[in-house]
Amino acid sequence: MRTRGAILLANIITGLVLGFTVADIGYGDYAELNRMFTFQSMRMFYSFAGAVVIIACAFAVLRVPRTPGRIHAGVVPGAVLFGTGWAISGGCPAVPITQVAGGYLPALVTIAGITVGMRLCRWTNARYFHLDRGSCGL
Repeated sequence: MRTRGAILLANIITGLVLGFTVADIGYGDYAELNRMFTFQSMRMFYSFAGAVVIIACAFAVLRVPRTPGRIHAGVVPGAVLFGTGWAISGGCPAVPITQVAGGYLPALVTIAGITVGMRLCRWTNARYFHLDRGSCGL
């Protein structure tokens, strides 16, 4: 039987391994991400592609059921904003945490922006759009 302590310990260990791996690969390095987004270096792109292949194989082996995707009016503009923010800040929402842990304190501005953006999205959607956000509801 799994206990809360065992699950917490497993989460901590997994987080440490993920944080080390993300930092070691270079996901926390703005210059490295900039080289990927400007196609100067394909190394990071290949690591993304490799991650997608690995997870697709794992899902196939584990027979994870596919959930039906829903595309609504907010998906495309949301994707464009997400990608633009990623390119400008040098990281997806998880990378600034790695950057702060590595001593790069300007990433705190990115974390603040993510927090404000999420709250603004929630408020705007509830007040004006009423779009179904599926499993990504905030």
